[in-house]
Amino acid sequence: MKLPDIAPLKPLPPLREVIANHGLSARKSLGQHFLLDMNLTRRIAHAAGDLSNGTVIEIGPGPGGLTRALLECGAAHVIAIERDDRAVAIAHELAEAYPGKLEVIAADALEIDLSVLGTAPRRIVANLPYNISTPLLIQWFDHIEAFASFTVMLQKEVVDRLAAEANTSAYGRLTVLTQWLCEVRPLFNVDRKAFTPPPAVMSTVVSLVPRPQPLAAARRETLEKVTAAAFGQRRKMLRSSMKSLGDVDSLLKAVGVDPTRRAETLTVEEFCAIAQILG
Repeated sequence: MKLPDIAPLKPLPPLREVIANHGLSARKSLGQHFLLDMNLTRRIAHAAGDLSNGTVIEIGPGPGGLTRALLECGAAHVIAIERDDRAVAIAHELAEAYPGKLEVIAADALEIDLSVLGTAPRRIVANLPYNISTPLLIQWFDHIEAFASFTVMLQKEVVDRLAAEANTSAYGRLTVLTQWLCEVRPLFNVDRKAFTPPPAVMSTVVSLVPRPQPLAAARRETLEKVTAAAFGQRRKMLRSSMKSLGDVDSLLKAVGVDPTRRAETLTVEEFCAIAQILG
């Protein structure tokens, strides 16, 4: 059921006017590409589901297009994390229009433990800065039990890797880790022309929903060690690429994997089985 839109306490200026008033020119060093189409930001907010309880965490709100959409769509509590002082000022103005709904944290998202912010269920909804998107995801996976979902926009190439199937070129270490922990569902693409300034690549909004339990039994540290070895020389047979792990032939034989196979042919479950034996 679609919730009614929540109006701000006072009228909000157009996003382009906000950008002009605050001199918010995009900075390449911060990976900034602003999404100004409110129809798109509302689509992202709706894709995140019912936000009327718990906490929504947004990374890099910029001029506030997605933040507005989240608040309009009835988010009970939004925490916006922003390291650009110009955008922090914009977020504080938006907080005044939605009293008690928006909390602003001026900080680098890579330096914050998001798992302790707000109250559960915690959902991350964000147009992530492309230059730090993968490190952010891996960091959040450290405390994945604290999050109900991630609805994030990433480079299409990254989403292709997250959702890749075995026996494809996009399948790799990030695929295995993500699919081990999450259900991955690409939602829709966003053309580069939708941004100011346009990025060089296509973007995709993806839904990541943490599994109640990982896909198969394994210790994460060992699983990452196995995938690092296997994909470190992905064109070689496992017999060669994984030789740093010890007696590879015996290890693979124990789990019924042919040592002449290559890393991209193994399923997530097969990697987990290898990690279990190695562990």
